[in-house]
Amino acid sequence: MGFVLGEYTISGRRASDIAASIESGVGSGALAPGALLPPMRELAGALGVNPNTVAAAYRSLRERGIIETDGRRGSRVRGRPASAPRDALRPDVPEGVRDLADGNPDFTLLPSLEGPLAAAARRYAQAPTRYGEDPVLPELARLARAGFEADGVPAGALAVTSGALDGIERVLAAHLRPGDAVAVEDPGWGSVLDLVPALGLRVLPVAVDDEGPRPEALARALEAGARALVVTARAQNPTGAAVAPERAALLRELLAGRPEVLVIEDDHGIGIVDLPLCPLGGVTRHWALIRSTAKAYGPDLRLAVLTGDAVTMDRVRGRQRLGPGWVSRLLQSTVAELWATGAVDRALVARSYGLRRDGLVAALAERGVPAHGRSGMNAWVPVADETAVVTRLMTAGWAVRPGAAYRVEAGPGVRVTVSTLDPREIPRLADAVAAAVRPAPGARFD
Repeated sequence: MGFVLGEYTISGRRASDIAASIESGVGSGALAPGALLPPMRELAGALGVNPNTVAAAYRSLRERGIIETDGRRGSRVRGRPASAPRDALRPDVPEGVRDLADGNPDFTLLPSLEGPLAAAARRYAQAPTRYGEDPVLPELARLARAGFEADGVPAGALAVTSGALDGIERVLAAHLRPGDAVAVEDPGWGSVLDLVPALGLRVLPVAVDDEGPRPEALARALEAGARALVVTARAQNPTGAAVAPERAALLRELLAGRPEVLVIEDDHGIGIVDLPLCPLGGVTRHWALIRSTAKAYGPDLRLAVLTGDAVTMDRVRGRQRLGPGWVSRLLQSTVAELWATGAVDRALVARSYGLRRDGLVAALAERGVPAHGRSGMNAWVPVADETAVVTRLMTAGWAVRPGAAYRVEAGPGVRVTVSTLDPREIPRLADAVAAAVRPAPGARFD
C-alpha cells in the first residue's frame, strides 16, 4: 500500500518509515524541490495509518530541513533540502582551465606542520592524554584568551570544536529549537545557509555590504522574530565584507534592544586579515565568538576555539561530553605550537591576498564592472545571469563559483577566489569577466 505522488510512491506504516520513504525520494530527485506533499489525512488514508503517524513523519522531516510547512498551504519539499547541499553547486573544472572556484587558501602561504606536529608528539610522549582531563588544553587556552583580550572580546569560558561550522551548530543547538528563526547574512556562507534549515530552523536573510550586515536589514530580521544572528567578523565568504567600527556600533545598538537574541560571530579570517576585529558579543545575554584555523594553517587542521557567555559555553561543553568528548589534544597542542611560534606572518599573508583581491576589484572597476572584496581571499561580482557568466568564463579558461550557492534573496553574482591568482594574470582575468558580464547581442532581460 502506498501513495503515488507524480511518479514516486510514498510508503511505510511507521512514522520513521514514511519519513525515510519521502527523504529517499528527495535524495534521488524523484521528489523535486518545491514539490507539494499530500495533506496528512489524505496520506494517512492511503497508507492505512493514523494521521498522527503522518504528522510525526512530517515533523521529523521538517526538523531535519527536508520539508517545510506553510499553514494551510501545506507541506512541500524545501527549495534546497538538507539532502541537496549548496556545496553541490560546484562547477566541474576541465583540464587547462584556471580554477578560481574552489575556495582553498594559497598553500604556499601555509606554514609547515612537520615541526609543530613533532613537538606535539614529543609532549604527548611525556604526558599522554587521559580520560577525564580538561577538554581544552591549558596552553591553547592561555594563548586563545590572550588573543581574545587583545581584540576586545569580552572575557568568557572556552570550548574547542572541530572547525567553525561545528562550533556554529553546537551554539545554535544549545539555545534554539526547531521552528526558531535565525538571521543569516545574504549573500553568506553556503554551509551556514544549509545548516540552519538542516537543524529545523528558519533562515531570515540579512543583506550585507562591504562593512557587514546592513542595520536596516538586521532590524527587519529582528522585527520578524529572529532568535539568533550569525555574522562573519572579517573575510566574509563570498563578498569579502568585514564589520567596520561604525557599523559595529550601529549593530550593537540594535542588538542591545533585543537582549534575548543569541549572537554568533565567525572569525575564520583570523591569521589572514589585517583589519581590526570589531566584536558584537556581550550586548545580549547569550553570545559566542568562534575562531577557526583552517584558512591560516590549512583545511585539514580541523579546530576552532570558542568563547562566550557562561551558560552558552557550559551547554556546548556539556553536550560535547556526550558526543565526541573533546577535540584531540594532539591537534590542540599542534595549534598551540603554531600560535606560540608565530608560524604565520599575518601582515604578510593579508598583504598577499590583498594585492590580488584589491588588484582584481580595481581592474574590474576600470572596465566598468563593480565588484566587492574588502578582506580575505574572495571577490564578489554582481551579474545579471550567473549561468551565462560562469559558462562564458569557463569557455575563456576561468572557473568561478555561481552565486546561487551563497544567497537567498540577494541578487545574482559570482564568487572569484583570488588565493592562487598571479597578479600578472589580473588584466587578462578582468578582461574576461568584463566580456562575460556584457549581455549577449540581442539578449533581453524583460
